[in-house]
Amino acid sequence: MASLTVISGVGGKLPAAFLLEIEGYRLLWDLGAGPEPGVRPAVDAIGQVDALCLTHSHVDHAAALDSWADIGSPPVYASEITWQQLGEAGVPAQARRILPLRGQCALGPLNLFTGRSGHSPGSIWFHLPIAGGITYMGDWSRESLLLPFDCPPRARLLITDGSYGDRNQRLAQQIDALALAAQGGAVVTAPLHGRGPEMALQLSARGLPVVMCPQVREEVAQLLALNSLPAAAMLALARLLRVATPDHWRPDTVIVAADAVADSGLAAQLSHQPDFRLIFSSHVSSGTRAFEMLQSGMARWLPWNVHPPLDDQLALIRQTAAQKVIPAFVAPQECQQLMSQSPAMLCWQHRYSLSSRWERVA
Repeated sequence: MASLTVISGVGGKLPAAFLLEIEGYRLLWDLGAGPEPGVRPAVDAIGQVDALCLTHSHVDHAAALDSWADIGSPPVYASEITWQQLGEAGVPAQARRILPLRGQCALGPLNLFTGRSGHSPGSIWFHLPIAGGITYMGDWSRESLLLPFDCPPRARLLITDGSYGDRNQRLAQQIDALALAAQGGAVVTAPLHGRGPEMALQLSARGLPVVMCPQVREEVAQLLALNSLPAAAMLALARLLRVATPDHWRPDTVIVAADAVADSGLAAQLSHQPDFRLIFSSHVSSGTRAFEMLQSGMARWLPWNVHPPLDDQLALIRQTAAQKVIPAFVAPQECQQLMSQSPAMLCWQHRYSLSSRWERVA
């Protein structure tokens, strides 16, 4: 017997937790919390698992690692970059395993394939060659110039990142709009381990005077250390690093700063200084400084794609030849065009019986 249970992640902007049970082997994909305050998966419904795999380090995919002991203290698999970003994270060194950014790995009796998902440094998707193929994309984007995207193989069942629903605006248009809005100076906020380096690179390329907060500078240095970017991008990022951190932050410069909702870091500090204009682009939860500022008209929100727009979503469904698609992290009412245009059936239920035919590692 084989089955997939959606513990959390389907029906709205919810944390990720997907449980696979395959011939007695229990595999959990992601264990997030948030992004709304206090929202966590029902850990009691998970039970003991044989392994946990993380697509990336963002809170809605990994912030419930404090429940690691409650799911049986299993080995936890993630890319090396993701482990660097997570720090301590409540998982001891002896339980940590490294997944390749692009390749395959023996996972108990299974053969797990991975590829780069283009969402954040170290983010990956998962594919199992069982039951006609099962792919979990985590968060993904194919629009980034810095973060590569590997197209996954064919899969009968595709769990995709539906975060943007029917949004179909391209990133290039959004960058132009944000660059225009930032003229004369702005604090452009970025999530930890996310779009900050690319924001700095793209805004600088459009002639804006860009400086980076210490967190984003560190992330640029980490990207350069990977030595896997195109030469032009490497040179441009290196030039950005040569711009010294100012002794005093000036409101007439473009400051790319963490965190995304100004609850911490330099963004939080500058959000309380009236001379600085803040521009947000991430999901904004209630109770955050960003929510407060946007509600009172003290800041702007402009989009910056780090999840797939509608055209890319449809292209992935066709490329993988999926027969069933589970749109994660989005409400059904936000996917009306996706429902009408998808060549595959969109599914919203929380439990799926899968074919028992599966492949063991040779």
